[in-house]
Amino acid sequence: MSSIGVLALQGDVSEHLRALAECGARAFGVKNREDLEKCDGLVIPGGESTTISKLARTFELFEPIRNKIKEGQPVYGSCAGMILIADRVNDAMAGQETFGGLDVTVRRNAFGRQVDSFESDLEFSSAKPFTFHAVFIRAPWVEEVGKDVSILASVDGHPVAVRQGNLFATAFHPELTSDGRIHKYFLEEVVKG
Repeated sequence: MSSIGVLALQGDVSEHLRALAECGARAFGVKNREDLEKCDGLVIPGGESTTISKLARTFELFEPIRNKIKEGQPVYGSCAGMILIADRVNDAMAGQETFGGLDVTVRRNAFGRQVDSFESDLEFSSAKPFTFHAVFIRAPWVEEVGKDVSILASVDGHPVAVRQGNLFATAFHPELTSDGRIHKYFLEEVVKG
């Protein structure tokens, strides 16, 4: 059983903990360095990317997470988490920092404001492809991918699920659905892969 931490500073923490537990993981909140050391994998949840990065600095987790990513820690970034593991961000807030590691350029709030939130069925490309009903809330999208990045799903030509080795990211919120296949993909293909 994998021990998966969810960065518990702000955002959809409890929803990811539930989804991971339902997939058979030992899921727990990460609030300090000691918690981070217990992780086989880390989820960075949706929320507000600038707030999460500032809180990570406040709780002295920013550099340890950045180092874990460089060392190969499996990480899944959902929505704001996608922004936080991206190397480059368009429309970033002044002074916004990311943990980096994922060779992509993302655009914050690419699909619009909160009132422009939507749901869409997407084709998710994996060893066993499937259709997933995705929830997008003030979502980013990927504008550029590096050569080692695989695009796993797109909406209107914009990548919304990508993977580069140990890093996996979605622009949508699978934790807000009852469908556990995105979390299973992270556990089975990224963490154990």
